[in-house]
Amino acid sequence: MASTIKDVARKANVSIATVSRILNDLPGYSPKTKKKVLDAIEELGYQPNAVARGLINKKTQTIGVLFPDVSSMLSSEILNGIENIAHELGHSVIVCHTDSSGKRTKKYLQLLNEKRVEGILYVSEVMTKEYDDIMKKMGIPVVLISTESLEFQLPYVKVNDRSAVFSATQYMINQGHKKLGMISGPKEDKIAGYPRAQGFLEALQHFGLSASEEQIIYTNGFAYEDGFNNLEPLLSRFPDLTGIIASSDDVAVGVISAAYKLGIKVPDQLSVIGYDNIKIAQMIIPPLTTVAQPLYEMGQVGAEMLFSSIASGKTVESRIMPHRIIERESVKKIN
Repeated sequence: MASTIKDVARKANVSIATVSRILNDLPGYSPKTKKKVLDAIEELGYQPNAVARGLINKKTQTIGVLFPDVSSMLSSEILNGIENIAHELGHSVIVCHTDSSGKRTKKYLQLLNEKRVEGILYVSEVMTKEYDDIMKKMGIPVVLISTESLEFQLPYVKVNDRSAVFSATQYMINQGHKKLGMISGPKEDKIAGYPRAQGFLEALQHFGLSASEEQIIYTNGFAYEDGFNNLEPLLSRFPDLTGIIASSDDVAVGVISAAYKLGIKVPDQLSVIGYDNIKIAQMIIPPLTTVAQPLYEMGQVGAEMLFSSIASGKTVESRIMPHRIIERESVKKIN
């Protein structure tokens, strides 16, 4: 049978209240008493009950993380960064898969409220008034990762999507490509879809190239299928394109697969650049040149921001993380 706090108190010859104060790092005991209690804990192998401790200090040492897709490589990199910081600080993480359409978000927010989490990390999804209202009622800090809210004043950590795709387009132009197209995310997505498309058009305009919305195909999302199903329609509009900017690495992989089906060689006949730098970018043939988001670091920074807000009770400042181009073999230099 597992030892209890009563067993520790009896072994150390102190009251249960004293053991509780020591476990929760509260004052009211001597160094000698603390040593006796810690020795008793070690000897008995006592494991404090997190629920019971939460009832005492009103802290559960738990945070909630909401992802639209926990199976994606992007999510796993961000989650690794979050968990690294959370575990260093002695906190647990409840991960919630909300679905890409947000069908379960309200349900999971209610669950996190019942679990009395101390803060929430809201990842890669658009914030709505309904969700913001629920979080405000919970009265706990919220930090956004890989997204932001134009309507609600919530701190975030992310890459500047428009600037990052500007850089990707500039890279292609510097490699000699003048006839470019883009397979983007949803146009109505004001957080990632539309800004990335704007970065593409702004780069074309800046370098004096033809820039038209016709050179962009807006899709339903950022998945493999969005790239695979839309390369042929884009090439039917502009059959002489030499390069494609993809709104994600998954989209880029879809483009490369579709090119293979069409008998188009990448990069000899068509160059492709992705966005994210997830692990699949290294695995595909040819290895994918892409815009790297520091996903692991974004998870770490987002978690640090949240714990800082939990500790101080103050809203933290948002952070824009740097992006960079990772050169591999999917872009051909044109002389």
